[in-house]
Order: sequence, then structure tokens, then C-alpha cells
Amino acid sequence: MKTRILLAVGLFAFGPVGVATAADPIYPGAESVEYKDASGWTFTVAAYGWLAGLKGNVGAGGRTAHVDASIGDVLSNFDIGVMGLAEARYERFGVFTDFNYVRLSASSDTPFGALASSADLTVHSLMWTAAGEYRFVETPEASVDAFAGFRLYSLKNELDFNGPGVLAGVSLSDQQTWADPIVGLKARYSVSPQFYLTGWGIVGGAVSAKVTWDVMAAAGYQFTDKFSAVLGYRASGVDYEKNGFVYDTVQQGPIIGAVWRF
Repeated sequence: MKTRILLAVGLFAFGPVGVATAADPIYPGAESVEYKDASGWTFTVAAYGWLAGLKGNVGAGGRTAHVDASIGDVLSNFDIGVMGLAEARYERFGVFTDFNYVRLSASSDTPFGALASSADLTVHSLMWTAAGEYRFVETPEASVDAFAGFRLYSLKNELDFNGPGVLAGVSLSDQQTWADPIVGLKARYSVSPQFYLTGWGIVGGAVSAKVTWDVMAAAGYQFTDKFSAVLGYRASGVDYEKNGFVYDTVQQGPIIGAVWRF
């Protein structure tokens, strides 16, 4: 049975309409194409897909299993996902959020068929990050932001046994939710008015998880004043264990995104 692989595509948030100014979004583009309303706020939203396999150890009830799921496993088990970013900024200060929810399902015959003929597994995975940020480097070509906030995880497994067998009709569920503080940097560099590089680095933990981290690097192209696209690579890991529940994994893979400015 293949479990816990992440792929998500979706639109997350919306911002108000404004007028042009020079600022930089989470996935930044050319300096002249960001938008600001009359109050001085700027707004950016992004939707992206992350085709990521997952490798590590997961467990519950004192039992742990090693998971090594490829991108091919993602395609065969993926049900639905919603992922996106949003940022609001006022001069050098801002807030941003990164949200993704994924539901995966798989079915497998049970050993020997004694307890049940088969079992259906549904995995719900939520990862939400929110942070405040400050831009301490800003030039016409580059910017660097420092940020601090939190990352929340919520994982739920649902297991349904199918008959005939002793466990036919039995449903089991296990859920864990936790949050940790995070700090990080994100940056961009405009190679030309249309082409740019962007990325971030995040680290946290020590409250619930032992550690959580996230890195992303991408290249972007500005197609119009309001729209750009990015292509890159993202890797994220977490090491959490409590009361027999174990989630010590790394997920990584290519990422493609679309950025709108309103």
C-alpha cells in the first residue's frame, strides 16, 4: 500500500485591486510590475503544483514503517489537493501564508484474507505556514526578506476493512495536529526585466517536532504586468513523534507556479 505522497494544485487567496508600484512578491518578478492600492499596501497571490515523492518513517500505536514513495506513486494515489501562497506588504513590512491540503487514497488486499478481503486507506495531510516579514535588503535588482512565524501540521489516516472477514465493516482513524515556530529568509534577483530567480529557506521546531525545514529555488518569467510563471524545486522535512505516533519524513520534487498581482 502506498501512502503519504504529496501533490497539490490550487488557488489559495485573493487580494484587492491596486495601481502599479515597485515592490516584490513571494515569487518576485520585475520591479516595475507589482501593484499597490492607495493606502500603500501591495498584494500578491500564487497557485502552484508540487509533484513530490516522500521518504521516511511513519507510525502509530507503537508500530513504525518505512515509506519510500516515488512520483509515480503520487500519480496513482492522488485524489485532491489545494495549495497556494498569498502575501500582503506595506513598505518594508509584510505578512505571508503558504497553505496546502492533500487527500490520497489507496486500496490493497490483506494478507491471506483471514481478517478482511481488502483494506482502503485515505490519508489527509494539511501543512499551513504563516509569518510576518521584514525586508532588510532592497535594490532595483534584488531583495532579501527575513521572517518569523509558525508552521502547523495536521495528519489523519482512515482505514476501512472490506469483507468477507472478521474485520469486515470496521473503520479505524488516527489523527495528530501540532505546530512549531519557524524563522527563515526569502530572496529574489532580477536577471532582466522579464527573467528572475527566487527562493526561500525555513527552519523551525523544538516545541512539538524535533525539527521542521523547507527550501525552495526557482526561476521565473514575467509574461505581462499582472502575470508571471515559475519553475523550480522544493524540499521539505519534519521529524515528529508523540505517544507512539511517528512522522519523520522528507518530501521533495519539482514545482511549477503561476503568480498574479491585482
